[in-house]
Amino acid sequence: MTTTAHTAATPSAPDVPALPLTSRWWTRPVPLARIAVFRVIAYLFIPVDVFLTTAWVRAHADVPTEWYQPLSIARWLHLPAPTATLVLLVQWALVVAALAAATGRAPRLLGTAVFLLYAEWMVIAMSYGKVDHDRIAFLVALAVLPTIGRARFRDRRSSEAAGWAMAAVLVTVMLTYFLAAWAKIRFGGWDWATGSTLTRAVLRRGTDLSTWTLDVAWLLPTVQWVMLALEFAAPLILLVRSDRARIGLVLFLLGFHVMVYAGVTIIFLPHCIAILSILPWERLTAARPAPGGLPHATSRDDPLTRARTAPGR
Repeated sequence: MTTTAHTAATPSAPDVPALPLTSRWWTRPVPLARIAVFRVIAYLFIPVDVFLTTAWVRAHADVPTEWYQPLSIARWLHLPAPTATLVLLVQWALVVAALAAATGRAPRLLGTAVFLLYAEWMVIAMSYGKVDHDRIAFLVALAVLPTIGRARFRDRRSSEAAGWAMAAVLVTVMLTYFLAAWAKIRFGGWDWATGSTLTRAVLRRGTDLSTWTLDVAWLLPTVQWVMLALEFAAPLILLVRSDRARIGLVLFLLGFHVMVYAGVTIIFLPHCIAILSILPWERLTAARPAPGGLPHATSRDDPLTRARTAPGR
């Protein structure tokens, strides 16, 4: 595969960090090895999700179609009501496609198939009165992965298309937290922070690690204020740049979700998988120069690179 090297920065032109959400921030090159590792994690999670975390979706095969209340996107696309045959077909086609996509072969074709099938699986799941908010970042990850093309574990090249895809996932992870805070205030008002939301959660789903908090009157309302503050501060996530900062951010976010699970046995696994896209996975692969001895090259298969290097540009 032909590659084109990045222009090296000169001492008089330091690498100034791009401002979040600017065009240069959206297309910061990302190592393809990072994509190769995350792609395997994302696609191998799907069988776990289908058979364990959302195994209840399979039960919709036995539900009368009259109970089906399609999501807006299902109405817009005129998707059929789930029948026993359709649910089973989507379930097994999704699992087979995900396992095939995890091999890295035909990444655009198989990746697109996985995204479409998983989106339909979510329509089947969420069209009966319950809509989870922990799926959107994972859905975005599945949507953008096919746009990158081939990526290998030892690939030391960087790709602007990969940078755009990972930026899209990062923004969606941020919005998941920020919009969660906005929804709390929209529907519950500022009284949400002084109410008994967490108290009720601990009473219903508490564990030995959390029931003691019921005896400390001020603690859970304080935690609710802290949660609101952190969720409204979520846009700061977009400032992450260095590998150390990325690792620290992921440890903080996953630590929060582990703490929630330990306290009230609620875990947002698809969202946690999306969070893993932030990590510099390329550091786990063997340091080997890219073909042609270009350790920091940009793939010409990258659509953004093709656009910039097209004749007349």
